[in-house]
Amino acid sequence: MTKQMKLAAYFNPTGHHVASWRHPRAQADAHVSIEHYVDAARKAEAAKFDMIFLADANASRNAHVDAISRSVQFIAHFEPLTLLSALAMATSRIGLTATASTTYQEPYHLARKFASLDHISHGRAGWNLVTSTQPAEAANFGRDGVPAHKARYSRAREFAQTVQGLWDSWDDDAFVRDVQAGLYFDPAKRHELNHVGEHVRVRGPLNVARPPQGYPVMVQAGASDEGRELAAEFAEAIFSPHLNIPDAKAYYDDVKSRMGAYGRERDHLKILPGLSVVVAESDDKAAEDFNLLQSLIHPMVGREILSTMLGGMDLSPYPLDEPLPDPLPPTNGSKGHYESIVAMARRENLTIRQLGARCAGARGKNAIHGGPKKVADYMEEWFVAGACDGFCVMPPYMPGQHDDFCRLVVPELQKRGIFRTEYEGATLRENLGLPRPKSRYAR
Repeated sequence: MTKQMKLAAYFNPTGHHVASWRHPRAQADAHVSIEHYVDAARKAEAAKFDMIFLADANASRNAHVDAISRSVQFIAHFEPLTLLSALAMATSRIGLTATASTTYQEPYHLARKFASLDHISHGRAGWNLVTSTQPAEAANFGRDGVPAHKARYSRAREFAQTVQGLWDSWDDDAFVRDVQAGLYFDPAKRHELNHVGEHVRVRGPLNVARPPQGYPVMVQAGASDEGRELAAEFAEAIFSPHLNIPDAKAYYDDVKSRMGAYGRERDHLKILPGLSVVVAESDDKAAEDFNLLQSLIHPMVGREILSTMLGGMDLSPYPLDEPLPDPLPPTNGSKGHYESIVAMARRENLTIRQLGARCAGARGKNAIHGGPKKVADYMEEWFVAGACDGFCVMPPYMPGQHDDFCRLVVPELQKRGIFRTEYEGATLRENLGLPRPKSRYAR
């Protein structure tokens, strides 16, 4: 094949499985260990991953204390841009992408941080644009509740436009640094944005030079109609939540079909479904490891994780060994997670206990366990079917399963000719095959 898949390495401190920290091959103190992240980043770069991805939230998980005390999911971890700036010094080619919410930040602050990361990393920064959905986050910013879905996305769209405008504050060649003439920058190449909109007001210019990539790579994860439209306009990579090929392909085709309205080419957006992989030398060994992980989940933790992924719905009144109530109340949270989880529960007739264990294992994303050939077969099937452009790989525990994926699965994908053996360029855009955007003033 001439087309090759793209891979993101999605790092959660000890791994994505809710019981990851209890596994003997996990590092239990990963959330405070820079050495842990440096080692994982260097191994991902040696395996030629396109990017590292770090999620984030503006609150510790809001759940029953007995449940969260048994989990490491969004309880305590490094602030992602601080961490990625450190990892930029320990790597040279792999992309560095982090989540930052448009709900509780201002465009100037965010534009400055990501422009700085892009300079520090010599063009490897990416911004995962999200809106915040958890009441615990609202409480940390003096808000009475989470804004409505449409309001969040209306602000997000204007926010993204404003951030891009700030990244264009300086022309690429604005800083002439002419020592003899005593001219540091060309005044004609400095631009004030002077944006006044419905949600934000920013004068500018940004006090950071234009990023090496023009704009850091824009990443998004929305599955609602508003999220899809936002992705079609801005996103250059999407981390999608789909659990089967038909749903993933329908989403893939729909989002890419919307891009033309914004003057964009389909290949300038890479859709990467989340995939949790337990791999070992044989299918039997992988199954044994997977079963060990599942056995470490406390039922209360599974229920609380499920509750969070259903938008904060209180499941405590319902018996663990019965299905979800029907009908369920609507959610103001992530539509994509909500819809895929409820559909899986109805389709497989899962109890709350079973569904909680399933969601806690891969946090509602797709999961597979097996030997390297089985895992590569699965990934290739999705890729060839046109359901994705690659995957966002979510190690269930770290460093063990991250190491095993790099050691076992990546060589199998390379042998099949569907994953690179060398990086194509020096920047994240070059490796993803994305154009460098021109400044609006150049256009």
